[in-house]
Amino acid sequence: MLKTRIITALVLLAVLLLVIFSGSFLVFAFMSAVFFAAAAWECLRLFGNRHPAIGAGLWTAAFVWLVLFGHFDQGPLLPGLCVAIWALRLTPSLAMGMPPLGGMGNRLLTGIYGVAILGAFISLLVLFSHSALYMFSVMAIVWLADIGAYFSGKAFGKRKLAPSISPGKSWEGAIGGALIVLVVGASTLFVPSLHDTFAVQLYLNWGWPGFVLVLLLMSAASVVGDLFESQLKRRAGMKDSSNLLPGHGGVLDRIDALIPTLPLAVLVGYWM
Repeated sequence: MLKTRIITALVLLAVLLLVIFSGSFLVFAFMSAVFFAAAAWECLRLFGNRHPAIGAGLWTAAFVWLVLFGHFDQGPLLPGLCVAIWALRLTPSLAMGMPPLGGMGNRLLTGIYGVAILGAFISLLVLFSHSALYMFSVMAIVWLADIGAYFSGKAFGKRKLAPSISPGKSWEGAIGGALIVLVVGASTLFVPSLHDTFAVQLYLNWGWPGFVLVLLLMSAASVVGDLFESQLKRRAGMKDSSNLLPGHGGVLDRIDALIPTLPLAVLVGYWM
């Protein structure tokens, strides 16, 4: 399993680097469309849709239309909508629970989460159009929060964060992940070549209060994204969102924490 996991990760990294170094926005957008189609298909399966391939095709067509006709970057409207979706509907569901599969509430939530995934991938394109470094600096916040939470939880975890959803997560882990994000983010302020990164721009525009507040909020958002997908899998009785990525599960398993954080980063970027 570990060998398969490493091979898959290396292949994905090689593909990503080739796309990045191609310098082509269209090539990057094409790769994003492929992964979006997979994420949409997995999403519909988790919500019990009977024809996930058809639904994923329709969602992907909408994504491609937005990209090809230049409508993907329309200011803060879409990222703002996504942030509102997470704040008002998806995050509260962690405490309120999920509607039963097959009901109207489930179908409505399917569309809401679908918009959140669409907004995340559109936000990815917006960040890439700024620069590849800027995009990676946003994604690195999520990766650092996840890595920090894992090791902090292993070392200090005692109080369960959401035992009914993800028993392995702890408050100590989440706090440790957020602290790692702050420490690493602060260290980038002293590296001139990282001037055009998200954390540095936060500090330059909003000072320490904005720097700390936004990075803590993004760390929390990454945890919420992870927990929400875990809740979906638990309700659907699935261990992984799919087996598309050998050793890693599905696409949603890899990007769940990015779904709420990418639109938030884009929205903050517009404010800055």
